[in-house]
Amino acid sequence: MANTGTASLTIAELREFASFTACEQRYIKRSLDVGLGRQDAFKLWARDDGESRSIRSQYLVYQELKTLRGQVPAETGFDALESYIGKLVRIAAFDLAQERIEGFSAFRFLYERLLGADVRPFLPSAFCAAAALPQIRPEKRKYLLQSISEAAATAPGWSAREPSFYPEWVEKEAA
Repeated sequence: MANTGTASLTIAELREFASFTACEQRYIKRSLDVGLGRQDAFKLWARDDGESRSIRSQYLVYQELKTLRGQVPAETGFDALESYIGKLVRIAAFDLAQERIEGFSAFRFLYERLLGADVRPFLPSAFCAAAALPQIRPEKRKYLLQSISEAAATAPGWSAREPSFYPEWVEKEAA
């Protein structure tokens, strides 16, 4: 019975990923390669000099992920909150400024995989803070902030189950 539950959750994750735009899917896979050190992102994802520069910047910004993993502050206290949220918002702002993440769902999907299930309670506030920054174009800012549902913004609890589906590059021949 446990396998059935795990399989159905994995299928739900696959369906959620399939609901994202092609641009979001590509950026999520690229970001997971950069953030988790899975593959050479330059080789797989850089189609031109602009993308090479973006990937180089992403590698630099994502260095902070190492300090965030496993350092999630307690939900009930304020110790280490400023340091954690500040770094998380900075990384999130970088990703949102790339204009390849179109809404909270894709953002949450990516960050659950980059940082683990423990980060879930902090994702709505990090997303809203990053999306509201002046570094995000006003038109994009409005669209991003409207993408987060009231339920996501005010959730009373969060699942502790780690994600099981991590999308990755697939060669055309293999597909």
